[in-house]
Amino acid sequence: MNKYEIMFIVKPDLEESNIKAVLDSAKNVLESKGAKILEVKEMGQRELAYEINKYKNGYYFLIVIESENNDATVEFDRVALINENIIRHLIVKVDE
Repeated sequence: MNKYEIMFIVKPDLEESNIKAVLDSAKNVLESKGAKILEVKEMGQRELAYEINKYKNGYYFLIVIESENNDATVEFDRVALINENIIRHLIVKVDE
């Protein structure tokens, strides 16, 4: 089993229900490709280190998953690049 940490930043100007919808969508993408979600951390709104697409703040989320292969992370990467509400994302494989 491979373990991955996925962090993504959502636009700060969305309503709370839309932010929750982005998180739910991300979890659905990962689960649909066979990933097991171990942990979801909502880290709240934080100031960005530098401006991204004219945004100075963003809502941070961290999802920790386990997966047999990298299908879930590849699909999440594809979807995150298309989703205009996700302004940045990072996927890291965790070695234990």
